[in-house]
Amino acid sequence: MSGTSSPEAVKKLLENMQSDLRALSLECKKKFPPVKEAAESGIIKVKTIAARNTEILAALKENSSEVVQPFLMGCGTKEPKITQLCLAAIQRLMSHEVVSETAAGNIINMLWQLMENSLEELKLLQTVLVLLTTNTVVHDEALSKAIVLCFRLHFTKDNITNNTAAATVRQVVTVVFERMVAEDERHRDIIEQPILVQGNSNRRSVSTLKPCAKDAYMLFQDLCQLVNADAPYWLVGMTEMTRTFGLELLESVLNDFPQVFLQHQEFSFLLKERVCPLVIKLFSPNIKFRQGSSASSSPAPVEKPYFPICMRLLRVVSVLIKQFYSLLVTECEIFLSLLVKFLDADKPQWLRAVAVESIHRFCVQPQLLRSFCQSYDMKQHSTKVFRDIVNALGSFIQSLFLVPPTGNPATSNQAGNNNLGGSVSAPANSGMVGIGGGVTLLPAFEYRGTWIPILTITVQGSAKATYLEMLDKVEPPTIPEGYAMSVAFHCLLDLVRGITSMIEGELGEVETECQTTTEEASSPTQSSEQQDLQSTSDQMDKEIVSRAVWEEMVNACWCGLLAALSLLLDASTDEAATENILKAELTMAALCGRLGLITSRDAFITAICKGSLPPHYALTVLNTTTAATLSNKSYSVQGQSVMMISPSSESHQQVVAVGQPLAVQPQGTVMLTSKNIQCMRTLLNLAHCHGAVLGTSWQLVLATLQHLVWILGLKPSSGGALKPGRAVEGPSTVLTTAVMTDLPVISNILSRLFESSQYLDDVSLHHLINALCSLSLEAMDMAYGNNKEPSLFAVAKLLETGLVNMHRIEILWRPLTGHLLEVCQHPNSRMREWGAEALTSLIKAGLTFNHDPPLSQNQRLQLLLLNPLKEMSNINHPDIRLKQLECVLQILQSQGDSLGPGWPLVLGVMGAIRNDQGESLIRTAFQCLQLVVTDFLPTMPCTCLQIVVDVAGSFGLHNQELNISLTSIGLLWNISDYFFQRGETIEKELNKEEAAQQKQAEEKGVVLNRPFHPAPPFDCLWLCLYAKLGELCVDPRPAVRKSAGQTLFSTIGAHGTLLQHSTWHTVIWKVLFHLLDRVRESSTTADKEKIESGGGNILIHHSRDTAEKQWAETWVLTLAGVARIFNTRRYLLQPLGDFSRAWDVLLDHIQSAALSKNNEVSLAALKSFQEILQIVSPVRDSDKPETPPVVNVPVPVLIGPISGMSRPFVRTDSIGERLGRYSSSEPPIVTDELEDLNLWWAAWNTWYRIGSESTKPPVTFDKLTFIPSQPFLTALIQIFPALYQHIKTGFNMDDLQKLGVILHSAISVPISSDASPFILPSYTEAVLTSLQEAVLTALDVLQKAICVGPENMQIMYPAIFDQLLAFVEFSCKPPQYGQLETKHIANAKYNQIQLFAPAEWVALNYVPFAERSLEVVVDLYQKTACHKAVVNEKVLQYIIKTLRVPLSLKYSCPSESTWKLAVSSLLKVLSIGLPVARQHASSGKFDSMWPELANTFEDFLFTKSIPPDNLSIQEFQRNENIDVEVVQLISNEILPYANFIPKEFVGQIMTMLNKGSIHSQSSSFTEAEIDIRLREEFSKMCFETLLQFSFSNKVTTPQEGYISRMALSVLLKRSQDVLHRYIEDERLSGKCPLPRQQVTEIIFVLKAVSTLIDSLKKTQPENVDGNTWAQVIALYPTLVECITCSSSEVCSALKEALVPFKDFMQPPASRVQNGES
Repeated sequence: MSGTSSPEAVKKLLENMQSDLRALSLECKKKFPPVKEAAESGIIKVKTIAARNTEILAALKENSSEVVQPFLMGCGTKEPKITQLCLAAIQRLMSHEVVSETAAGNIINMLWQLMENSLEELKLLQTVLVLLTTNTVVHDEALSKAIVLCFRLHFTKDNITNNTAAATVRQVVTVVFERMVAEDERHRDIIEQPILVQGNSNRRSVSTLKPCAKDAYMLFQDLCQLVNADAPYWLVGMTEMTRTFGLELLESVLNDFPQVFLQHQEFSFLLKERVCPLVIKLFSPNIKFRQGSSASSSPAPVEKPYFPICMRLLRVVSVLIKQFYSLLVTECEIFLSLLVKFLDADKPQWLRAVAVESIHRFCVQPQLLRSFCQSYDMKQHSTKVFRDIVNALGSFIQSLFLVPPTGNPATSNQAGNNNLGGSVSAPANSGMVGIGGGVTLLPAFEYRGTWIPILTITVQGSAKATYLEMLDKVEPPTIPEGYAMSVAFHCLLDLVRGITSMIEGELGEVETECQTTTEEASSPTQSSEQQDLQSTSDQMDKEIVSRAVWEEMVNACWCGLLAALSLLLDASTDEAATENILKAELTMAALCGRLGLITSRDAFITAICKGSLPPHYALTVLNTTTAATLSNKSYSVQGQSVMMISPSSESHQQVVAVGQPLAVQPQGTVMLTSKNIQCMRTLLNLAHCHGAVLGTSWQLVLATLQHLVWILGLKPSSGGALKPGRAVEGPSTVLTTAVMTDLPVISNILSRLFESSQYLDDVSLHHLINALCSLSLEAMDMAYGNNKEPSLFAVAKLLETGLVNMHRIEILWRPLTGHLLEVCQHPNSRMREWGAEALTSLIKAGLTFNHDPPLSQNQRLQLLLLNPLKEMSNINHPDIRLKQLECVLQILQSQGDSLGPGWPLVLGVMGAIRNDQGESLIRTAFQCLQLVVTDFLPTMPCTCLQIVVDVAGSFGLHNQELNISLTSIGLLWNISDYFFQRGETIEKELNKEEAAQQKQAEEKGVVLNRPFHPAPPFDCLWLCLYAKLGELCVDPRPAVRKSAGQTLFSTIGAHGTLLQHSTWHTVIWKVLFHLLDRVRESSTTADKEKIESGGGNILIHHSRDTAEKQWAETWVLTLAGVARIFNTRRYLLQPLGDFSRAWDVLLDHIQSAALSKNNEVSLAALKSFQEILQIVSPVRDSDKPETPPVVNVPVPVLIGPISGMSRPFVRTDSIGERLGRYSSSEPPIVTDELEDLNLWWAAWNTWYRIGSESTKPPVTFDKLTFIPSQPFLTALIQIFPALYQHIKTGFNMDDLQKLGVILHSAISVPISSDASPFILPSYTEAVLTSLQEAVLTALDVLQKAICVGPENMQIMYPAIFDQLLAFVEFSCKPPQYGQLETKHIANAKYNQIQLFAPAEWVALNYVPFAERSLEVVVDLYQKTACHKAVVNEKVLQYIIKTLRVPLSLKYSCPSESTWKLAVSSLLKVLSIGLPVARQHASSGKFDSMWPELANTFEDFLFTKSIPPDNLSIQEFQRNENIDVEVVQLISNEILPYANFIPKEFVGQIMTMLNKGSIHSQSSSFTEAEIDIRLREEFSKMCFETLLQFSFSNKVTTPQEGYISRMALSVLLKRSQDVLHRYIEDERLSGKCPLPRQQVTEIIFVLKAVSTLIDSLKKTQPENVDGNTWAQVIALYPTLVECITCSSSEVCSALKEALVPFKDFMQPPASRVQNGES
């Protein structure tokens, strides 16, 4: 039970009431009897009630009107004592809640009367209060009356009453609203009311409200009316009212009962429709008022702002905004805009101060600010309220610096808009407060002479206002200097603190939520609940919305904040203030970073950076960022003009350091103040704590730090840490002791900053690295073109960052090392040196770091670490390369055994040293290589051996140092030995590796690509070695070529047997032929200029004094080596599929070498040709392998099948081993005979091409014309017999023709007169040159082959005869070699002194050769005369035709022996050939021969050549005998067979005999000469032959008769001629006797005539032709003429001749008849 209704309390109440009534009756006994009676009846009434009812209180309440009546009457007496007593009694009743509604109404009416009589005013108030607070019976009019009553009492003259009444009014108003709240509470469960209401309902519709609510509504509505100076609707009876009081009441209601307005639509309507317009209206004087504006400018007088109202309005506004923001969005926008306007410089100081205080209230409520932002800034067409507030604060702070604040608004008539920038001098000693003579600096801001102290005003984070609370003040207060600034300053700090903590808190929540939801939703399978996804997406949406708000908040406020904070930072002279400002900038920067707002983040960081550096310090990074675009420009934000003020330089700061600026041309020094150092620390703090969100602004931060470090003179030391060091040049850095102690700390923080990079996430780490890199790039740019000390900050810090992040080095390795590599290429040596130092340190550290998993299991990482070492190879600076090689050497020494897959890179570094890089580098690199070859070959993966070969080869190609090249060839030989010794292990490992790669390649679906594919990997290794040596074989230096060539052919010779059979294919094609191609090309293009003797005193032999000659040697070596391999390894090569193609290529090389215009090469080519032609056929099963005689060891024959992969590692190359090759698993391969033939034919074709090309005469000749040498031609021709043995089966006429052409051309080649003494026999000896011997041998071989060959070969005989006969012709007509003029050997000048004179070409002596050929012809003809081909092809005719030449020349022949041999040959040939000719007479095959023969006889017997003068008689006679032999042949072999011989021929012979039998002579000869020259014997012989055939009476055939007839007519003709001539001569000679021969001849003729006539007479008449007789008779007159001769011998002979004519003496007629017969 409550205290008032317990039985005891009730009992007590009854007693009290009775005692009160009694007291009342006593008091009124005398004066007021009615009252007394009432009191007494009251007592009875009370007792009755008490007696009758159990529920006494309820009964009392029911009857309360009667119970109260006596007291009311008592009050009506207006007697003070009675009144007091009554009021007390009434109060007691009220407090026990036994007053009914009616009673209450009566009481109030009574109180009203008392009030009107101004009685017991305080007691009245008390009673009203008790009445209204103890119960809720007072309603409506009664209530309003009670309230009015209190209001009325408030306006009495009595101060105490006033104040009490004011307090009572406040309490009553509160009670009214509390009742409503309670009523709502009671009804809440019964009916659910709509919570929020759209405030457009009619304001009169209070009918819906419950009683208490209705009272509250009416009360609030009237309060508004009253403040607005309108008549109230409900509070009837109000007489006066003040606005200030009204506003205070409104404020308290709004502040204390916000839910009433929010939950009831009627109330919210009041707010919107009444309160807001009211506030706006009341604000108007403040808005319109401008300080110092003259009255004339506006015609109506402007109401001045009134501090009490203004201040209260601001309080109301604060409440409205704080509590009803959601209801009054639009109105709040207006209020906030007004607030912002109140900060303008032209408003009174106090107004600005209260406005700032109001704003401060919002600034500590981040959620409210957030709502502003959402409702205004983020809406499209709305005012950007939040932004305006921040900007206004900024402008406000600025204006305080620009306009001197004066406390009293009345006197401050300085126009604010006059000249904002006008400099205003502050009192000189402002801020200096003397204390005991010392000067202490107060915390203050100072800017351009304006000094503003900083006052401590509030605890941070709470907005405790000073002036907004001055409710008692009527006059505006004086604002102390610095107050507004301090509040504004705190606004900013609280704003930043609030926003950042709120957003970061929310961000944290979102992030944790995200993590949980992503974990939940990380596996949304098909079956997962739809709602899960829904919630996730909701959450995403929510996050997107929140993020938009956060971003907008930051975007809206950062510009203003930054402008203000930068200015304050610049102006601050107090360390604590500076710290706060910096902290605000730092938190903003971090927040922007977290939200990813780059521009704003960078702007804040820039501000801190600028603060760290001396004023006006030229640092491009800071001047190019976005923030800087704002500086010194005024930019307008929604009508707010915010001017960015650039830092002033004259701040009163303690200078703590002086140093040099970091610039290309440093001018003078710069000073650092303690504030700079403070900023620097903030910067370090920012980088340290918020590195993860800095992103691209690392650039700003680091650039600034770099400059500060430079100014402070910190220099990098090992590991990249910066230590205080001395500047190298210029004025040294001056540091105060204060900063000296700081330096190690700063240096330490700097290092810790980079150490802490190990905690950054990967992206941020990348930003840090990028920033360091671009910083370094700037330092590099700055260091270009001068050798000043560069800034090494960035490089040192890159090194430091790399070293601490070794555990995740992979992610930063590429950008880090990539940049350091660029640094290594820098022209400034110090910079370069540090780049290399950093890079090599990182590589070494990376390799020694204990990675997880270890490097040996993480090959990718190891390669990554070693890669930059390889990249350094692209840098040309020798110092860098030296560092690189030193690093390699250190790695080899420390980690050589564990390099594993890193070997290729390490070897690559050695191999990358180029020729032009100086001896020392090449030496160092070569040292590394030697170390590798001697120590590390067994430890490296076999896959790297190939690289070792490549690198060793590349050193061979270096031309700096011949010794290194030669040593590297030696290394290659050592490497090949190592391969040989460790062959099996290497092979296994390589095959394993190959299989793995193959598998990978198949998985990826790519083709495995490696050199010499598809040879097995071990073979590839060998092939690479061979290929390298092959490259060295074409090095420009002869010594290297020679050494490499020997090594190549030796290795192939020694270890070639290790190769798989199929690999030989590659050896041949890719190594040997490739090498031959290159050598051939180099040789053919080599320079022909003479090389002056080498450096120093080295003499060069004349056979090597041009590049061409030196290359010739290489060509010879190479070709010989390849040919040898073909020869010795043919058993391996022949089974390869394309041996024939290889053979062709080899032949092609031999051919081009043979045709090269160099005697040495061409001869060597033929030697190689000979070598490959003497190849034995592959070993057959049947052949027993014989051990070559050289090898005295037993032959290692391998027993058992050999598996495909392994191979015999036996270092011999015997036939036994070759057979081992073809063990049971692969039977020996028998080469197809046909293919063999093809090879030989290919060889023949090559031989033919070499022959035809080399011997073809050139078109023009000059001194450089190349003519092949004799040894070359000899060797060429000598090849043919061997070659022919293999191709004879298919050798046909065409081939023979070709051969003939070559033999002919070869023989025709002249020799140079220089060489002639060594080749030519002396002219007198008849000896053949070796070439001529070879030609004849070739023909001999052919002829023998034809002889034993089949029938079809014998058709070749004629061709051979043709060839030989052509040679025979040379005896008289040496062959021409093109257009070349050859000298006969006798007149060639043999002159070696004129070295440069064109060589004279000497023709050989062909006579012995031609004669030997003739002998061969005769021999051959003797053997083959009867062959059909020989007969058909008219060989005999050609022989005769050929012999006709020397025979007709006779004495004119170059050599006398020639025609003699020709005659004897002719005789031999005819002796064999004529019978054959006769045999074939009928066939006509010899018809054309006869005229030829006749002409030959004619030309020989009657030659036109004159015998030489010195011919002796014996000689002449010997020659005559030869002529006689010929005539004998005619008489023995031809004429007896006249009937088988053509008539014409016989006629020709007869004519010839006739001609021979008559002495022919020339009149020019002297007697003596004639004596010798007449060939008597010959003439005789002719005549006898003629006669012999005339006397033939054994006429058996008409043919024979014909011969006789011819002979007769010839004889007669001849006699007639002789006689005629004799008569003539006799007559002319007079007394002189005629020559003896002529006399003999005439006698001989005369005898012959007589003999002839006798013979004719003896002959049968029919055998003698009539003509003959006529000829005989015709002689007679001539004979008669001779009678006068003086010689007696002639006379006697004449007599005998004339005697027979007697038989012709007959009568004419019969003679005629005779003639007819």
